[in-house]
Amino acid sequence: MDRNPLLQILSAHDRHKILRELTETRYGKGQYIFREGDPTEYFHIVKEGTVKCFKSSPGGKECMLKVLMPGDLFCCDAATFDGAYHPGTAQPMGDVSVLRMRKEAYFDMLRRNPDAAMEVIRHLGHRLNEAQEKAKVLALDRADQRLASLLASLAERTGLREPQGIRLSVRLTRQDMADMVGVTTETVIRIMAQFKKLRLVSGTASRLVICDLPRLKLLGST
Repeated sequence: MDRNPLLQILSAHDRHKILRELTETRYGKGQYIFREGDPTEYFHIVKEGTVKCFKSSPGGKECMLKVLMPGDLFCCDAATFDGAYHPGTAQPMGDVSVLRMRKEAYFDMLRRNPDAAMEVIRHLGHRLNEAQEKAKVLALDRADQRLASLLASLAERTGLREPQGIRLSVRLTRQDMADMVGVTTETVIRIMAQFKKLRLVSGTASRLVICDLPRLKLLGST
């Protein structure tokens, strides 16, 4: 939990008290941490593994909102508003461990710790900027730009350096990639074939290596 900025800014006494309020829950792939429309009861932090947050259309199609890594806070925007419901679904992308704190303890922490409250406000502002940027990208950028930008971002956040390049520690299926950039699976397969031909990436979806991060970032921004 040393990667979590919300806990880092607390005093040792307050951090110890908050840690006593946190309960750990483990989930496996196929389970749900919460579903869209469920009442917000907890404030969540990813401890281990990877979590995807998404919204579903009436027809069952998923729109990926975010991939969460260890140390990431989630659903604090919904939990901030008493009586609110989760706007999306959170599901593990493998075996995960999630720390939960009841909303009442969460509010008490914010009341007693102005610095923690400001950290949450900064987090919510960052989330709003991300949502606005995602809307812009989906509206204006080409499909190959979107996918390049996604892979470059994941490489910088979760990449493990290897002789061949930077291996993504998060395992994404072609469908996951399609949901995250708003295209069909067939389009992702076609673009990934182009990326491999250009020697930007190598490997499979479950073990993807970024071979040329600078060129991939450039493609994502042009």
